[in-house]
Amino acid sequence: MPRFLVGDELGNIKSIKYDPASQETSKSVLKTLHDGTATGRTKGIQKLALNSAAGEKKLSAAHANGAVSIFSLNEDDQLELLHEWKETRIRADQSFIGLAASGGSIFSCTTNGALLMSTLKNDNSGVSHKLAALPSRLCDWRLSHDRQTFAYGGDEVEVSLWDTERAFTSPSETAATGTPANGGKKRKQSDALFPGEVWRAKNVQNDFLGLRQPVHNTCLTYLSPSTSTSQQHLLAGTRLGDMRRYDTRSGRRPVAEFKGIGKVGGVRTVEKGFSEYEAFVSDHGSNVYAIDLRNGNIAYGYKGLSGTASSLAVSPTHLASASIDRYIRIHSVVPLPDKVGQHLDKKGTVLERVFVTTIPTVAIWDQVQDIALVSDEEEEGEDIWQGMKNVGEET
Repeated sequence: MPRFLVGDELGNIKSIKYDPASQETSKSVLKTLHDGTATGRTKGIQKLALNSAAGEKKLSAAHANGAVSIFSLNEDDQLELLHEWKETRIRADQSFIGLAASGGSIFSCTTNGALLMSTLKNDNSGVSHKLAALPSRLCDWRLSHDRQTFAYGGDEVEVSLWDTERAFTSPSETAATGTPANGGKKRKQSDALFPGEVWRAKNVQNDFLGLRQPVHNTCLTYLSPSTSTSQQHLLAGTRLGDMRRYDTRSGRRPVAEFKGIGKVGGVRTVEKGFSEYEAFVSDHGSNVYAIDLRNGNIAYGYKGLSGTASSLAVSPTHLASASIDRYIRIHSVVPLPDKVGQHLDKKGTVLERVFVTTIPTVAIWDQVQDIALVSDEEEEGEDIWQGMKNVGEET
């Protein structure tokens, strides 16, 4: 029974729980956890992040006015506000493009490169902050699973990988360690790495006319966990509709480039699936696809969508999408074939759609693993097998 948390343009936070075994007409239950209509669009939800530590769940929210809130998510699905602070470096025409929670810290990043690490005290009595500055014109920012690194990309900003701890180290401390920003190698001035930057992508080769191709990375995600700071696998989507896969050990250019995945307006968002070679992508039209990362082909697409999916949330069994047509959709997920290019017997479908009165802006999975229930038919089948005797067994 997967559950997803959804934020909307008026600052509301809701949960949607999908029960495939329900006998009701609608198999999903929508519940409002936080009512933000009093403040309206000024505190619209732009990003959500969930973290579980010491048996307590904390939900973080980044708002349109530059505020970041952290709530305690109780067992009765009630949100209790613990702390709220303001990112003072953000302007009215800028927004949050990244939010992550790990351990006792919340990381936030804005389009103008204002990176903030906020750490809660053990008793939740206060918050301490550390600031860092990144390039501007960013479109997406992601934190690794172990918070050791983060990655970003943007408009004329190449995909870049950073060491988290070094990013928040002051320049004077970095100079004192004697570690050059570019690792001691001679590079052109434009290729020199920033202090804390581990790796930076290089633009693809010029087109068939010899013209430089524009750099516009719209979204990115980590593909597989890695304990090495300098060895990461990244997947980025572009305004041209292409997907680019990077292996930081194999140079600076993409190790694979999948053309034309985003059919309308380029790639809007990308999320890694729970299968090894699975990723989910939406564009600026009404397309949501499952991508096979082994060959870059579209494994299947979801039919019947009428609005752009601005946010995707993946669970082990289902996919949720938040769309600008004011629908939250629950999709089925089909395992990819064992062999590349093998035909799929069935494809993912839209299982449920729930209309909400305000436009949903972001959706995340609540990180609770589903418990696989054994059907009556399966139990009956097990009983039959248990009652049979082995061949050659004495009677």
